[in-house]
Amino acid sequence: MKANTTAGLGLLLLLAASLPLPAQTPKAWSEKWKAENKRWIACHLIGLKPDKLDAAKQLVVEGLAPLGFNALVLEVDYGFQFKSRPELEADGLSREQVRDLVEVCRKHGIRVVPLMNCLGHQSWRKTPGALLKKYPQFDETPGIPPDDEKIYCREWCPSHPDVNKIVFELIDELIEAFEADAFHVGMDEVFLIGDKNCPRCKGKDVGGLFAKVVNELHDHLVGKNGVEMLMWSDRLLDSKTTGYGRWEASDTGSHLAIDRVPKDIILCDWHYEMPAIYARMGQQKPFPSVRFFQDKGFRVLAAPWRNPESAAAFLHVAGQEATDKMLGVLFTGWAVDPEGLLAALKSEPKPFVLGKNPSREETTQGVAATIRAGLTELHAADGPR
Repeated sequence: MKANTTAGLGLLLLLAASLPLPAQTPKAWSEKWKAENKRWIACHLIGLKPDKLDAAKQLVVEGLAPLGFNALVLEVDYGFQFKSRPELEADGLSREQVRDLVEVCRKHGIRVVPLMNCLGHQSWRKTPGALLKKYPQFDETPGIPPDDEKIYCREWCPSHPDVNKIVFELIDELIEAFEADAFHVGMDEVFLIGDKNCPRCKGKDVGGLFAKVVNELHDHLVGKNGVEMLMWSDRLLDSKTTGYGRWEASDTGSHLAIDRVPKDIILCDWHYEMPAIYARMGQQKPFPSVRFFQDKGFRVLAAPWRNPESAAAFLHVAGQEATDKMLGVLFTGWAVDPEGLLAALKSEPKPFVLGKNPSREETTQGVAATIRAGLTELHAADGPR
């Protein structure tokens, strides 16, 4: 009888060992990622279409993971098949495709953070984005003709009472689809906020308007959904006192929001020029924003683009000025596609100098060279292993 019992237990153990392990919950995976990753090495990609999904997965497996990347910030915007607002879907990924990409990323230790441009970047030149095309009443500057060359990107009105309901539905759907524990709200290059012809915003403090949007997004993301919030940092810098131009810093007064927004937001501090250029603009020390934001209490990701020499200098300063608030690096991927970036990362490294008017191909080569130079600087700062 004892022998039979022992044999039975052995058989049960063998059967149990052959069964697949239960899938790790998103929360457990997130906690494990945070425990194991003390520094972000993140890549930002933009405009992923369904026909590029396989290329994106290949980039993750063959390009990013072998280099030690542990995060992917995917700029989705309206490129998702929204169920809550199907009228706003713009040739987007399905929920199943998103889950497929997230699964591949997680298998390789890469955290996926969806990005949706909030407030700004609601058009590109003359072409409105999905939100303003369907709901033109949300436009901060409806009186400016669509073909006005002075318009870079339109914005939604921060004071419109109906915009948040729609935007929050989209955000919730993206968080669910990505099983996200963090969300990037964009918020860069906002130039039109507080327009004098907007009946709701005219005469209002621009810093207050910008803080209002940030706080409402924070309440929804962090307060309601329990996810971390990331945003671009440029509108929280004063161009007059920092020595950055109007693209990398604000000349509208939005920088006055900095002491009115929560300090648990992760700021992605993007700068692409050489220190010599910033010196001519008045900076005594290059990239002062890195320490400025940390001293204000924010966590920071340094975000270079396509100039490897600038990136190395930027990350060198970030390393020198690092406190426990300095999280790491976010390599931005403006104007590159997954196939091109993977090919560039796999190619034989060559000396690269960014030209004055780089083509898309040169930009892709520059992003790959920037990743190499940036990782070299990060590892050099770590010292001998």
